[in-house]
Amino acid sequence: MEYENQFPHSKYECLLFDVDDTLYPLSSGLSAQCTRNIREYMVNELDMDESKVPEMCAQLYRDYGTTMAGLRAFGYDFDHDHYHSFVHGRLPYEHLKPDPVLKSLLHSLPIRKVIFSNANEAHVAEVVQRLGLEDCFDDVICFESLNPENQITIPNGPKSSVIEYDDDCKRGVVLPESPIVCKPFENAFQQAFKMARINPHKTLFFDDSIRNIQTAKLTGLNTVLVGSSERRTGVDFALESIHNMREALPDLWESVSKSLDAGLSQKIAVETPVEA
Repeated sequence: MEYENQFPHSKYECLLFDVDDTLYPLSSGLSAQCTRNIREYMVNELDMDESKVPEMCAQLYRDYGTTMAGLRAFGYDFDHDHYHSFVHGRLPYEHLKPDPVLKSLLHSLPIRKVIFSNANEAHVAEVVQRLGLEDCFDDVICFESLNPENQITIPNGPKSSVIEYDDDCKRGVVLPESPIVCKPFENAFQQAFKMARINPHKTLFFDDSIRNIQTAKLTGLNTVLVGSSERRTGVDFALESIHNMREALPDLWESVSKSLDAGLSQKIAVETPVEA
């Protein structure tokens, strides 16, 4: 796979961003409401035992990256658009306000920026619009990108070993394979690299999930854990908030500046006539 490097003097040529609890804080309440909506969907739309839903919801999320992927792995067949409408369409988006600080930070970095989210396209667009970041990103990889409708099929049975980080007691347990492609699994990252023409070794990845970060590191990405200052295995940088980018990653701005200066110097050298 070939990649185009617009900043040969910069360490990074792409910034890859998760959306939820990364571009905005966990304190917004959207994630908590999303979980409640998922549980309600499982009870009302899939006729599951309400008393068992919270534990099952959490377990499927741990095993499959998203509850939706887990439900499909165990044979539940449902319309994806209806699911996303039920789960995301009723979120309190009004809690998200324009973020001029983040917008300024993103605009100050003339590096390609790509969104990489497990969420559906409508949800990503709504969040980005509410934050006032519509003109900050060059590409979006989301649920529809990773899961073209005509390629999703219901699995027949156990096919893959799904192993959760930091859970030794479950290592080697074979679970049904999900037809849904999503983080934190490596195939989702590889698909995103191919679709968005991303060179992982020249890309900085921002996400709030330690599992996503650890897989990202294995694929060659440089990683930034957002929402925590704790450095763990696979984490290159840790930020309490996405707003701390400049303080925590000064080299990012310095390398871009050097790259732009080098390009300007080359341009001046070419355009300046030599008089003998």
